Amino acid sequence: MPLHRIFVPTGLYTPSDKAALAQAITDVYAAVGLPPFYVVVLFIDLEPGNFFVGGKATERMVRISVEHIARNFKDDTLKRNFMDRYETALAPFTKVRGLDWEVQVTDCDRLLWNLNGMAPPEENSEEGKMWKQENRAVSPEEMEALKARS
Repeated sequence: MPLHRIFVPTGLYTPSDKAALAQAITDVYAAVGLPPFYVVVLFIDLEPGNFFVGGKATERMVRISVEHIARNFKDDTLKRNFMDRYETALAPFTKVRGLDWEVQVTDCDRLLWNLNGMAPPEENSEEGKMWKQENRAVSPEEMEALKARS
């Protein structure tokens, strides 16, 4: 899953801002075929005096830490293309509002990832397509039942 931890000063974003930003981030991944349920966005609100940049408290900074687990980038061009798409999604919530922001993405080992106790299927496998269609993790037993209904 891509896991997004968004560190923000408390009150910087409204609940509707958070929902819209989470959807914009999800759309970045859905546009390239990732099941939407893989995308997890966590907003971590920091009270005044708990967010420092350069040793000084800030209330106008957003720090985003992303872990890519489901898919990793194969080359530098794909990495930069992703960052461009991601920055475009963030812009209405950062740049347009005159905020400072920082984004960092880490590629993680897919073999160290489970959903509901299961290793997720490969991207274009029959099981992977079923997980995407259902927009959730599907157990082997459920998979058989769903196939039988088709």
